[in-house]
Amino acid sequence: MINLVLFGKPGAGKGTQATILKEKYELVHISTGDVFRFNIKNETKLGTLAKSYIDNGELVPDEVTINMLSEEVKSNPGAKGFIFDGFPRTIAQAEALDKLLDSNAMSLDGTVALEADDEVLIQRLLERGKVSGRSDDQDESKIRNRFEEYNAKTSPLINYYKEQEKFYSVNGIGDIEEITERLSAVIDNLK
Repeated sequence: MINLVLFGKPGAGKGTQATILKEKYELVHISTGDVFRFNIKNETKLGTLAKSYIDNGELVPDEVTINMLSEEVKSNPGAKGFIFDGFPRTIAQAEALDKLLDSNAMSLDGTVALEADDEVLIQRLLERGKVSGRSDDQDESKIRNRFEEYNAKTSPLINYYKEQEKFYSVNGIGDIEEITERLSAVIDNLK
C-alpha cells in the first residue's frame, strides 16, 4: 500500500497527474473538491452541513472535511493506496490526515509538490479558463490571489513534511509524460 499527498499551486497539474498515477499504481484518487461536490450534489448529511457553511460565505471546518475524507477511505477497503489531492492545505489538516490514516492502520508515505514558476502557471490557468469557463481561471488578479493564499497556508506544510522526511519536490514544467516520469521516480523509491 502507498499513500501520497499531491500538492502544488493552482494549474500545477495535480489533477492531470493524479489521474495518470492512480491508473499506473492502482490507487484511489481522492480530490477534496470532487468529494465536496459529490456530497453537496447528493445532499448527504455531510454535504448539507458543508453547503450551509459555503452558503454563508464561510470556510468548511476541517472536521467536516476530514469526516468526508474518512468516508471515502472507508468506502474503498481493498484499495492499494490513496492519492490525496487538495488536502491537506494546513498543518492542522495534515495532523488530522495523519490521525485518519492511523485510525485505519495506514500512514502517509510521501508528499509530492509539483513546482512551477508563477508566470507559467498563470498562462496555463488563463488557457484553461478559455476552455473550462471557470471564472477563477479567467482573471489574472484572482489567480495571483489564489497563489498568495497557497503560499500563506500551504507552504508551511513543506517544513512539516520535511521534518518527517516525507517531502519531495518535482519540476512541474514540461510535457505531461516527462512530469509523470519524474513523479514515478519518486513514487518508485517510496515503495
